[in-house]
Amino acid sequence: MENKVGPIRKGDKVKVISGDQKGKIGTVMRVFTDKGSVIVENLNKVKRHQKPGGAVRQGGIVEKEAPIHASNVMILCGKCTKATRVRNVVLEDGKKVRACARCGEHLDAK
Repeated sequence: MENKVGPIRKGDKVKVISGDQKGKIGTVMRVFTDKGSVIVENLNKVKRHQKPGGAVRQGGIVEKEAPIHASNVMILCGKCTKATRVRNVVLEDGKKVRACARCGEHLDAK
């Protein structure tokens, strides 16, 4: 299966670059590689009607995050604090990491 979200991963800080949520910043909670979209924490909230699920879930109107297309978000660099493209850099030990295209800071801090 083809990855349509590019370098975006769960836990990344992203900035929305287009749409009605433009300029807002949040953390990626979930990535849908087949649809090419991401769910960002506390952004793109929608209201849904939900049926009660027995004693487990109460019914009513629930507010939750809706997916945003991956092309509408950019990763934020931790060092230069700007939205940036991502480069793949190979380290001396042969490990491949993501890096900021502006300042070269590694985005995979593990």
